Amino acid sequence: MLEGSILRRLDEAHRDGKQPLNLGVYYKNTLVALCHALEDFILDSDSAPIAIAAFQRGKWYLEEADRYSDLADKAQHVVILATAEAGFDSHPTSEKDNVKLVDLKPEDPVAEEWHLMIISSTYTAMVLCQELSDEDYGDNKPKEDLERKFYGFWTFEPALVRETVDLTIDHIKGYQPELAKLLTEKVAQMTDEHGIRQRDDLDAVVTQVIEYLQDSQKNLHHPNKASTFNVFKDLDENIISNEMQAFLRMAQLLDATDVRNPMAASEVAAMAEAMAQLLDLPAWQAKRLYISGLLHRVGLPEVMKDRNKQSKVQKEALNKTDSASKASVLRVMPQLEAISKILTHQREAWDGSGIPSRLAYDAIPLESRIICLLADFQQKMKAYKQYSSDKNPITNALADCQALAGKRYDPKLLDALSLLVMGMQQGMTLQAYRPKIATGMWLINSGNVNRKAPFS
Repeated sequence: MLEGSILRRLDEAHRDGKQPLNLGVYYKNTLVALCHALEDFILDSDSAPIAIAAFQRGKWYLEEADRYSDLADKAQHVVILATAEAGFDSHPTSEKDNVKLVDLKPEDPVAEEWHLMIISSTYTAMVLCQELSDEDYGDNKPKEDLERKFYGFWTFEPALVRETVDLTIDHIKGYQPELAKLLTEKVAQMTDEHGIRQRDDLDAVVTQVIEYLQDSQKNLHHPNKASTFNVFKDLDENIISNEMQAFLRMAQLLDATDVRNPMAASEVAAMAEAMAQLLDLPAWQAKRLYISGLLHRVGLPEVMKDRNKQSKVQKEALNKTDSASKASVLRVMPQLEAISKILTHQREAWDGSGIPSRLAYDAIPLESRIICLLADFQQKMKAYKQYSSDKNPITNALADCQALAGKRYDPKLLDALSLLVMGMQQGMTLQAYRPKIATGMWLINSGNVNRKAPFS
């Protein structure tokens, strides 16, 4: 990372005690799809955000100038950081009152970065990257534009976006102090007085990101496009892993908005991983169970209540299902079809009294039964810790679940949970951590999905 760059300053701020950044490598086409999805959502959302963009050396801006003219019509303020070579001064977009250009010096490390920051009263989003150096590329320097790679990350996390915006404003201060002062006041007013109702637009912006990434993948393999190099497999995996990351970021934010239980997804996933070992599940099934634990809050049908705010992909996914009760935002991603089925049925009950399909006994997918039990157990533990003076929250939570054996829960799974609780009481630690998605995680979409099994 370049010394003095926004990415470097943010990374340094997170090395001592703070949550480390989830950094990765992205191909250019993946970043274009991500940025276009987040930019275009400005036009679809109900809020008027502040958007700050930095263009690498400024040489790519004129390709986006017309797009930013439309964004400026909806946004409260648009700030562009680029070198003078961008030619932005002569474009009509620069004449709009709410568009400000910061002419970076050629030697400024930010001139080598590719950033997009959006902060509004209903959602936040950010892409923060810089291209690999010649030293990083080594002998694999890109021969085609599609082969270019960038190092960084993207996120919807309000606190992280706000922190990065503040760093960027501090950088702008060296060029335009008055603009920096104005942005500081506007950002503070937007985030402090109104707060960020992150969940208002969260599912819609996530599905738009998925839609744009999928369109990017389709364009990549268009028959009219000549393929002169062999990186399509890597490009595909880069796109797919980012689709998965969009859902994981959504899950993390759903947890973050629950101040009483902010680690629910991570803790359920950790317990699911341990349960898979106790039940001696095969590796591919254990991986699916772990991902289901991370996404169990995202998979609830309620996330798609308002059809007027659904994207094209959401509506198509819903129309393919048997009923609205089976709808899941996860269905927009084909690789998560099996996960979607698991989470659609996580509210079923062992005796057939649950929702949405009143399935009973082994007709309920195995992973659905496990997630149902573990999610309830985790919530009960938290409730006992917060609202009870009893010193045995784990024991009490287990007893509550055991009281519903044969009714809500599979009795066999309660035996496994009892063993897990015994281990926890004897000092076994379950590591609840944020996953880092790698291209090798796609066991959830392996040929094993079609094997004859209780959950198929």
